[in-house]
Amino acid sequence: MGGAGIVSLINTITGDVTTAAWALFILAWASGWAIRGSPIPIFKVKRTGQDFIEDAVLAAFWIAIGSTVFSFISYIAGQV
Repeated sequence: MGGAGIVSLINTITGDVTTAAWALFILAWASGWAIRGSPIPIFKVKRTGQDFIEDAVLAAFWIAIGSTVFSFISYIAGQV
């Protein structure tokens, strides 16, 4: 497996992990809004929904940063 094979492997794995992470983000964000907007009059339940939303937004930030860093590393490795 040459240098191009490793770069291709890294690109494939990074793409798969990023896709799975974005899917999990969408699931957590949607669940958070569903729980927060539910007609249940219990504050702890609504707070849990808000926590899901906040965590999902923070996760989206780190997914974006991480995928950018790995894309940059992959680009540099492909140039060598």
